[in-house]
Amino acid sequence: MPALQDHPLRYALANELHARPFPSLRPPCRAVFLAIKPSKNAATRDKQADLDHLKALLDRHGAQHPQPDATHFSADLGKLVLKWEQHTEFVTYTMFLPGLGDRPYDPTDFEVFPQDWLAQAPGVRVTSAMIRVEARHQNDAIRTRLDDWMVPESIAVSEVLDQDAVIAGDFRIDSNGHQRFAVFAKPDVGSRRVGRIVQRLCEIETYKAMSMLGFSRMRALGPQLSDIDAKLSDLMQAMANDDGSDQEERTLKQLLTTSAELENISAQVSFRLGATGAYEAIVMQRIEVLREERFEGRQTFGEFMMRRYDPAMRTVKSAKARLDSMTARAARAADLLRTRVEVGRSAHNQKLLRSMDHRAELQLRLQHTVEGLSVVAISYYAVSLVGYALYPLAGATGLSKGMLMALATGPVVLLVWLMIRRIRRHSEQEH
Repeated sequence: MPALQDHPLRYALANELHARPFPSLRPPCRAVFLAIKPSKNAATRDKQADLDHLKALLDRHGAQHPQPDATHFSADLGKLVLKWEQHTEFVTYTMFLPGLGDRPYDPTDFEVFPQDWLAQAPGVRVTSAMIRVEARHQNDAIRTRLDDWMVPESIAVSEVLDQDAVIAGDFRIDSNGHQRFAVFAKPDVGSRRVGRIVQRLCEIETYKAMSMLGFSRMRALGPQLSDIDAKLSDLMQAMANDDGSDQEERTLKQLLTTSAELENISAQVSFRLGATGAYEAIVMQRIEVLREERFEGRQTFGEFMMRRYDPAMRTVKSAKARLDSMTARAARAADLLRTRVEVGRSAHNQKLLRSMDHRAELQLRLQHTVEGLSVVAISYYAVSLVGYALYPLAGATGLSKGMLMALATGPVVLLVWLMIRRIRRHSEQEH
């Protein structure tokens, strides 16, 4: 009996669910995070360049290379552990360092990524962060550390995962160019759970930064949309005042140009808008799974996002709705005016057809008149010819020449009329 065959993608799809495992971390430790994205056409970039850049870093440590089609990779680099992930628009590097170092958020920690290697990156930095993971202290000690490390007016702090840890971040770029996050985990919290917390913080920061690209794009587009909106309103006002077909034709042409311009803008920003919506959903989902609880009355990550991040995302959604509305309005106006133009053209064509019918009728009457005159003219000459032919019979029959001409006139005219009618019928059949 033949064996049951597997779907060719069965194992690949099952393994995809486990493709990006969380790191295992034990406090105290540090993490240095970097996200790189090409400045243009990131989704269609040459992803082999990402792999080549990763290999260049691995070669500096004598580490093994990933598989040719890898989208994620982890490697031990001596005391360091590297985690690399490739996404649709960007790649991320996370380097985990043991211990806490001589001073908090030491900028020299970022030297795990060599300057000359960074200069050869196939893109630009979207964000970078330094994460400090400590064993949980008393609340007073945590408060003192956070006040020293971060900006008080924008800091977000919360207890997460059933109070197993305290997380904090101010979402500001420090003087060294990095974001700062802190994790204070209870001693009995598992290393996988600590790794998940750090991974979630990296994802929140990365997808927040990526979604803000959509905000920047739509905010820059605002003045252009305002100009087009004003132009569209003027054109619709002109539609209401149009009373001539020539003016309607010009207005329709301008409306179609405006509609094409809006469609072009929609095509240019459609990917960014879709990606922004997806990134926003990921940010909120990553915060939700942390199961935040308030820490000493401080704002949580969710509250920070609600106050600072959500307005930017609402701006993106509002701009998208405005663009969609303008595109639909321009299309409706163009359809309405096109209908008016077509109705006007139909009325003009009907008048033209009526005029042509009248001319055809006059032409037919003229043709009949000409045919009647033709019968008279041809008959006149035909009777003359027949008269010459019958003159010799005048003496034999005893009839005068005038009588012979009178007798021949009727048949000649009838024959001429029949001949012309036959010619006309033959011509009509050919047409």
